[in-house]
Amino acid sequence: MTLIGIIGGSGLDNPDILHDARDVEVSNSYGVPSAPLRHGTMAGRDVVLLARHGREHTIPPTHVNYRANIKALKDAGCGCIIATTACGSLRQEIDRGHLIILDQFIDFTRLRHVSFYETFAPHDPRHTGMADPFDAALRRHLIDACERLGIAHHKTGTVVTIEGSRFSTRAESNMFRMWGADVINMSIAPECILANEAGIPYASVAMSTDYDCWKTDEAPVSWDDIIEVFRSNVEMVTSLLTETIANLD
Repeated sequence: MTLIGIIGGSGLDNPDILHDARDVEVSNSYGVPSAPLRHGTMAGRDVVLLARHGREHTIPPTHVNYRANIKALKDAGCGCIIATTACGSLRQEIDRGHLIILDQFIDFTRLRHVSFYETFAPHDPRHTGMADPFDAALRRHLIDACERLGIAHHKTGTVVTIEGSRFSTRAESNMFRMWGADVINMSIAPECILANEAGIPYASVAMSTDYDCWKTDEAPVSWDDIIEVFRSNVEMVTSLLTETIANLD
């Protein structure tokens, strides 16, 4: 496999996880990505890391230039992308600190560029299949790595992506549960959509940091809660990435 792309989400914005790291500033027809591409090695493999929200987490989820990010990774030669994200749990059994290997998404965003295709060539419409948006082989590698490392995880999960930056109302949270969503976040769509359009195998590991606001027996989610849980488990996520990348074909 060629270069491996990693998109770091909340809590993994500026990690020191690559060896021989160097930054490369790039731009493309969609603009400037969220941060310079950090090239280096992990588990002896060539990797490029991109901080989704910027190195200092200064870019709100709605205003991330997802198209520039995915195009930058494609132009760099990434043969696959593994993304990390924090998420809220919509299920009792998905506890704080659990990892979810996502297999489906529901796009509840409204203000984002969700496609590279703004026009079609004459008689050549581009409609990308999205029935199974997360790459099966990459998902299998992540699941296998979780099992080898003894990490609490869920092998499947549907994420609903909301616009943000606000959190859900209780009515919305309960609606998403009725829809069949297992977790909620603000970034997987359109990132996953664009990776599929670009022809790059994409998988995401989500970490449950809270219970959103549907549980009435505890306080609703706050940003401080999210970042505390993610940062206290960042070594686990890093270990999972290292183990996964070491065993990619």
